[in-house]
Amino acid sequence: MLVVEPTSTRTRDPARKEKILTAAAHLIARDGYHAVSLADIGREAGIVGSGVYRHFDSKIAILVALFDGVIDDLLSDEQRIVDSQGDLSRALDLLVAGQVEFVVGNRAIAQVYHREIANLPHEDSRRLRRKQRLYVEDWVHVVCEQRPDLDDVTARTLVHAAISAIQSTLFHNSGLSDVRLRQVLGVSARAVLGVPVAARTPS
Repeated sequence: MLVVEPTSTRTRDPARKEKILTAAAHLIARDGYHAVSLADIGREAGIVGSGVYRHFDSKIAILVALFDGVIDDLLSDEQRIVDSQGDLSRALDLLVAGQVEFVVGNRAIAQVYHREIANLPHEDSRRLRRKQRLYVEDWVHVVCEQRPDLDDVTARTLVHAAISAIQSTLFHNSGLSDVRLRQVLGVSARAVLGVPVAARTPS
């Protein structure tokens, strides 16, 4: 009688996937997308090459996953802020603080996002650009509510300028501590938007 042993189903470890994404962000931020191989990413993550392929079938798939994670996290935080905050000044504080934390607290990923988005396939690039526009529009709404003198086009221009001001330190060392840098970038973004700095400091 032939006995067939049950086959086990191999599950993908989410923690290992995150290790791969973190390793990729570090290496690509340091060396550039084209200089980094899947083998390099695997070594950095402490995973053999075949282990990387269990989660991602190509280097570009890793880049797409990194970028999706970035914008989805920003959108999720933004939606939570807008939905939960009746105080628009506080909401703007938190939106600014979220973008500052992305730049200061997640510097490697922010650098890769800013520099390497042009390497995405066309359809992925278009999809991520749409998500970026959604992210900006909630900022525009909050700013327009506080500055009724602005039309939507002007407010949108100022929002892009404020986000650019926050991201301006991505590729040089400011010499400031992270705490001080967060403060300076937050004040700078508020100044660009023409909205007075709130008395409270975002938690």
